Amino acid sequence: MSGQDADVIVAGAGFAGLSAADVLVSAGLDVVVLEARDRVGGRVERMAFADGVAMDTGGQFICDEMRNVMALTRRFNFPLAETPLEGTFLVQPPAFAGTGSSFAESGRIRARANRIDPRDASIAGLTAGEWLGRQSDPPGDKASYQAMVEGLWCRSVGEIPLWYLIDNDRRTISNGNELQYFAEGTIQAAAEAWASTLGPSLRLGEPVVRISRAEDSVLVTTGTGAVLTARQVIIAVPPVMASRIVHAPDLPVPLAGALAAWKSGTVIKALVRFDRPFWRDRGLSGMVMWRDTLGLFACDVSSAQATALVIFVGGPLAADWSARGRAFVEAEIRRRLVEALGEAAADVTGLLIRDWVGDAWSGGGYSDVITDLQAYDAEDILRAGAPPVHFASSELSSSFPAYIEGAIVAGREAAARVIMAHQSAIATNASGS
Repeated sequence: MSGQDADVIVAGAGFAGLSAADVLVSAGLDVVVLEARDRVGGRVERMAFADGVAMDTGGQFICDEMRNVMALTRRFNFPLAETPLEGTFLVQPPAFAGTGSSFAESGRIRARANRIDPRDASIAGLTAGEWLGRQSDPPGDKASYQAMVEGLWCRSVGEIPLWYLIDNDRRTISNGNELQYFAEGTIQAAAEAWASTLGPSLRLGEPVVRISRAEDSVLVTTGTGAVLTARQVIIAVPPVMASRIVHAPDLPVPLAGALAAWKSGTVIKALVRFDRPFWRDRGLSGMVMWRDTLGLFACDVSSAQATALVIFVGGPLAADWSARGRAFVEAEIRRRLVEALGEAAADVTGLLIRDWVGDAWSGGGYSDVITDLQAYDAEDILRAGAPPVHFASSELSSSFPAYIEGAIVAGREAAARVIMAHQSAIATNASGS
């Protein structure tokens, strides 16, 4: 490895970067992982309440079909808590109850959309919102579907191409309950355990700002001024973040265009602690969907550690609330929980709020979303990369895009491409000698 700092440099220590590094190290390659933040995990992050109990304020939920992340929790012995789902699903305000407000109604529309071929010419140039407007479902059912889309993809239905939504949804191959489990000790801690296997190969506080490609090497410059060399690079950050890295020479036009096709999701996540799960006294599950404010959802995440509800604020609503400031977000969450669950909800014992809107190193919540209606091939172009520069992020995964599982899969897929290129280079050199 004469003159090289590593065989491969991985930019980003989220689950995609950690996954790629794990595969590459196992294949015997020298790897350096550069992470902009002072922590690992990317869009997975934990915060602690005053009593020290920590909970995930970023990515959190997993399910049985997510085989890679399930295997990771077993590898590092992280017990899982089953998300409490027993009881009645609550719709707010009460006037909306019975007007097509459950997951069943939105699920039927979702299934109908997913039967359409993403490349069907009849939906070319159509946003999910425009398609929804053409459906004959009752207004309540449509609102439920819109709330689901904006809550999961964290952008307006008026921005998301229908073909992209369908293609993304088809790759989420679960039993329909992606909220099945969460890690008792936080999934962020699992990322840290994984990162610890890399030892000094992991460098925190080193954002990649420039990548220079030469004939047989890549120079990577970080925000601290460090310059490292490698044979190949994996950019394991979301597309919007990846688009901010300077390349010399410039990336091929199609690749630069593919990076420009995305916008970051917008989401705020809050965890609200209580002494006990009082909502169960009324036979409620703790799941609440607000229909007067689309993109607002609550779910019970109580476990042996703590009694808590998680509140998700997604899409345009998150952008609006974020602009109003933390005090507004906290007051609004408290007010709405009392209206939905009664005065007992006023007895909050702890509150964590993580505003991901415009996050410096991930751009936003959950995932980036393609908003260019014509960018059908953006994902394929990014997967192909510009060797020796490769891309890996949950958005590009062949399964479970926008989930932790998708990030792990994308990291493995990018690592496989790097290993293939590495082996090809070795074979070429051997034949040349």
